[in-house]
Amino acid sequence: MPTVQANGMTLEYETRGEGEPLLLIMGLAGQLSDWPDEFVDLFVEQGFQVTRFDNRDIGLSTQTDWEPPSQSQTARAAITRRPLKGAGYTLKDMADDAAGLLGELGIEAAHVVGVSMGGMIAQELAINYPQNVRSICSIMSNTGDRRRGGMSTSLMKKLARRPPPARETAVADSVSMFRLISGPHFDEDVFRERAEVSVSRSFTPRGVARQTAAIMASPDRTERLATLDLPALVIHGTADPLVKFSGGIATAKSIPGARLLAFPDMGHDLPRSRWNEMRDAIVQNTRRASN
Repeated sequence: MPTVQANGMTLEYETRGEGEPLLLIMGLAGQLSDWPDEFVDLFVEQGFQVTRFDNRDIGLSTQTDWEPPSQSQTARAAITRRPLKGAGYTLKDMADDAAGLLGELGIEAAHVVGVSMGGMIAQELAINYPQNVRSICSIMSNTGDRRRGGMSTSLMKKLARRPPPARETAVADSVSMFRLISGPHFDEDVFRERAEVSVSRSFTPRGVARQTAAIMASPDRTERLATLDLPALVIHGTADPLVKFSGGIATAKSIPGARLLAFPDMGHDLPRSRWNEMRDAIVQNTRRASN
């Protein structure tokens, strides 16, 4: 796959189709390969030029070298709901990467869709580069307000007992993780195949720790989201234990005119049974930018 130099980072990306630019931004620990090909093709068939890429510190993009905060420091920040100190970058820097990618690809403005951390990056991109974002869709994400859209207590306890990451157990660990956070449509075979692709492509647990630190070091975006003037769609599962539904509600309330699409059978995942509805809602949101 091709790469570009953007914001001091080497970013691996893939582009499919022709037409209106659509940028997909993946979440924490997610590689561009974690966007299912069939999901991407739903938008290619609708006349979009779809670009997906590896965020910094994941996949085949640049791996930074700063020491991430310890698990105890991260846990303390989560419990106290205070910004984490010691992070080498924030979500704003990751949004700068995305803006740089668009510039290097010669894309003046794109429709932007982000999931989880990717939704947070998409929000920062729209806030800081409004001229580059035609519409935004934030999926299973939050505004950075630590009172809303946090992790469920029961999931937090389960994750605290997980063993340190290791390549030899990475696939099984990934499957067990998604079993915990996905909704009722979880398909172990599908997630196992996806995890095998990801691990064989890249295994960067320290990069994931750095991305986590970036999320927790970033400020609340609520007030800045209120300044946005663009078509906005928020998609969230009411059964999401990783980023609770309150995060989606808060995001929709923060962006003027935003529409909220909630699925009762969706956790922190993209259930195949809802793909067509998601596509239709996202396409409709992009059409609002043309009116």
